[in-house]
Amino acid sequence: MEVPQGWHVQIKRVYEAPEASDGFRVLVDRLWPRGVSHERAALDLWLKDVAPSPELRTQWNHDPVHFEEFAQRYREELDENPAARHLEDLIQREGTVTLIYAARDSKINHARVLRDYLAAGELST
Repeated sequence: MEVPQGWHVQIKRVYEAPEASDGFRVLVDRLWPRGVSHERAALDLWLKDVAPSPELRTQWNHDPVHFEEFAQRYREELDENPAARHLEDLIQREGTVTLIYAARDSKINHARVLRDYLAAGELST
């Protein structure tokens, strides 16, 4: 199921200030970000089960050389992950959703893969 037109899914680091334009804020990391209080994070939901499995995260270790392989394996995990369907339902209900992540690299991270996966309607039915 594809995210309907007019609805917006964006990504943002947890260390950036929350804004009204963020809409519904969902932390998509399995671990709580270091040095961030619950108040400062200003989250509506922590959906840790949509994050990559600990095994996949450990194998990848944020190595840019292996990002494409990681992204493919993560998409395969998402195909079988009920939390991805829950997130998709939430996006349809809320309209504007910001996927919050803690990784340092804004281009090579799982939140970007997740956002693109949802936008492409890759979730198998």
